[in-house]
Amino acid sequence: MSSAREFHYRGYTIEQLTAMPFDKLAEVLPARQRRTLRRGLKKEHRKLLEKVRKVKYLMAEGKVKKQPMIKTHLRDMIVLPEMVGLTLHVYNGKEFVPVEIRPEMIGHYLGEFAPTCKKVEHGEPGLKATRSSMFLPLK
Repeated sequence: MSSAREFHYRGYTIEQLTAMPFDKLAEVLPARQRRTLRRGLKKEHRKLLEKVRKVKYLMAEGKVKKQPMIKTHLRDMIVLPEMVGLTLHVYNGKEFVPVEIRPEMIGHYLGEFAPTCKKVEHGEPGLKATRSSMFLPLK
């Protein structure tokens, strides 16, 4: 009874989005992403896209057993349909965070999936004590 639902992005399937020309794809995306794509991708973004296409081609041909690591500092790269299924390692300022690209991520930026700040977890007085909290008055 529970069948896997097919993914749709604004009425298009993932296959339709992948086959779509670049300018038609830009029309489907939100305004900020549409403007970025209309102005043209920067040299670094095109280079990353070429790497993605090369890896997809090698995986389709069966020339590589496991996916090679693609590292990038481009947090402002828009997730495009041809990236779906790959794992990109996005730099968060300290380390490369592996981000597995899923269809739901289309139209978002890579930086949204690699947080730059960790949640602050303060230590307890006494346990995991810092220098200032070592001298607490005993009750």
